[in-house]
Amino acid sequence: MLVSPSVLSCDFGNIERDTLMLHHSSADWLHIDVMDGVFVPNISFGFPVLQAIRKHTNKTLDVHLMIANPDAYLEDFKKAGADILTVHYEACTHLHRTISRIQELGMKAGVALNPHTPIEVLSEIAPLLDLVLIMSVNPGFGGQKFIAAANVKVARLKALRTQLNAHFLIEVDGGVNLETGAQLADAGADALVAGSFVFGAADPVATIAALKSL
Repeated sequence: MLVSPSVLSCDFGNIERDTLMLHHSSADWLHIDVMDGVFVPNISFGFPVLQAIRKHTNKTLDVHLMIANPDAYLEDFKKAGADILTVHYEACTHLHRTISRIQELGMKAGVALNPHTPIEVLSEIAPLLDLVLIMSVNPGFGGQKFIAAANVKVARLKALRTQLNAHFLIEVDGGVNLETGAQLADAGADALVAGSFVFGAADPVATIAALKSL
C-alpha cells in the first residue's frame, strides 16, 4: 500500500520539522491539499508553502488541487515542485486538455472525484490517467467522517480499470484510518491519504508503517 500523509494536518508552525518526519518515515508520498475558498469552502496554502516543503524532502509531492480554474496554474505547480498533480473532474471543462498539459509538463496526472460523482465520467479518459483520487469525504476540511460508499466505488473503479486496460493508481482521501484503510485495501485501493489520523497519533511514524502494511 502506498501511503501519502496529508500535510494539511501538520503543525504549520513547525512545517520543516513535520516535513522531515515524513521524509524519514516509510511514507511514499507527501499529499499537498491546495484549496482556494472558491471550489471548496476553505483556504489552505499555495506556492510558497509547497516550495518550502520541496526544500526538505525529495519524496514524491502528491499535489491535490481543490481549486477553480486549475489550468491557469499548471506551470506554476510544476515549478514549485509537484510530481503528481491531481485536478477535480468537477472543476475542469476541458479535462482531456488539462490532463495532457500536466503530462507535457513532466508531472503525473490525476483526476479526483467528489463523493457524488460517478466513476463512469472517466470512461473516455481513463487510459490516459496516472491516478484517480476517490474522495471519501466532501472536500474542504480534514478530520471528516469516512463515507462508506467509497468502498463500493473503489471496487467499481478497479473493475473499470481492468475493463479498459488502463493503468492508473487508485488513491483514496478522507477519513482514512486502520479500519477504513483495511476496507479500502480489500476493495482495491493502491494508495491512501491520511491526515489527522497520522498527525494526531502518538507515534506518526509507526502509524504510517501500520497503514503501509494493509
